[in-house]
Amino acid sequence: MNQISTAQRMLFTIITILYWTSMYVYVPTLSPYLSDRGLSLPYIGIVLGSYGFVQMFVRFPLGIVSDRLGKRKPFIMLGMLTAAISCLFFLIPGSWLWPLAGRLMAGICASTWVAYTVLYASYFSTEQTGKAMGNISVMIVSGQMTGMLLSGWLTDGFSPYAPFILGAVIGVLGLALVWFIKEPPTQQNGKPGMSFAMIKNVVRTKTLLQVSILSILAHGVLFITMFGFTPLKAEEIGADGLKLTLLVFAFMLPHAFASLVTARWFTPKFGDWGTIGAGFLISAICTAAMVLGDSFTMLIITQAINGFAQGLHLPLLLGMAIRDVALPGRATAMGLYQALYAIGMFSGPFLAGWLNELWGLNGGFLFGSMLGAVALILVVVWARSERKFSIIKPKTTAKELLK
Repeated sequence: MNQISTAQRMLFTIITILYWTSMYVYVPTLSPYLSDRGLSLPYIGIVLGSYGFVQMFVRFPLGIVSDRLGKRKPFIMLGMLTAAISCLFFLIPGSWLWPLAGRLMAGICASTWVAYTVLYASYFSTEQTGKAMGNISVMIVSGQMTGMLLSGWLTDGFSPYAPFILGAVIGVLGLALVWFIKEPPTQQNGKPGMSFAMIKNVVRTKTLLQVSILSILAHGVLFITMFGFTPLKAEEIGADGLKLTLLVFAFMLPHAFASLVTARWFTPKFGDWGTIGAGFLISAICTAAMVLGDSFTMLIITQAINGFAQGLHLPLLLGMAIRDVALPGRATAMGLYQALYAIGMFSGPFLAGWLNELWGLNGGFLFGSMLGAVALILVVVWARSERKFSIIKPKTTAKELLK
């Protein structure tokens, strides 16, 4: 493993938080902003959905190109640049195309997350991948929470344009800081990191495909609940702006805490599959319990537990996506993984929205709970299969499993 200084890791942490803050600083107020511009609800749905839609097609090719070049830094720079441009597009008056262009650009920005995760993982040994992904999950939550909490304050205290202006400023600041990021020497030796002939072997990696399927379901639940219809549920029971802020805290803080301690506390005792299964079980129960939640207190409790549960499995799935893939192919693997879970980001709220139209918000939450239950079943089946394999081949070495 290449020695990376503490200062470099801190710089990466700052850049990552700025990256997610820039993308999420306008998210809570985006729908009202688009509505005030006179856009129809169906078109607003198209704008919102375009964020996940574009990632399904961009993330995987971006990962392949990154591996071919053996470089991550240029794509991190692209991420900060597109974050700033995305915010600026929303500020252009007139045509309805500009908001769509802004959200599409945000999807491209989010697609560069492939390079962030792979570069940060390279700062750690293979055995510390879980710890690295736990750390980076905390960075994600910190940036998202910072942006979401600033959004309402900026809009109420200044203007509806303020979140987009700040997002653009943060993007430019992050772009300037990326210049000082260093890549490990093994990624700067000028040799192609991966041949196209190797791509087939990467995408056929068993663990990668398994955790990708689970992550589709996990992100379906996430974008149905906290990043989807949970705020509407809160408004239905009379929550104001302050209570919505408390709701964000209730979900995000336990989520960040779980992401930070999962690799340290839970996986050594329960293993990867056991911890992931527990996360999906608790998340499915909490999402179903929202149907019965007729008070804000009940909603706060379910979201706090749900946030913790999703913090158990999301970092582990992220780490397992590249665990069994050699370094030259990790961006390809991460690109495929993130492109696939974007399906959950797009289809989860889309299908839930259709169910909500038929049966109210409870229909969408029950659907989210069902997704969690399906994931739990898959975890149990795959964990048993892996256990049987280890019994049949007890002498198989870790090195052989990583081939």
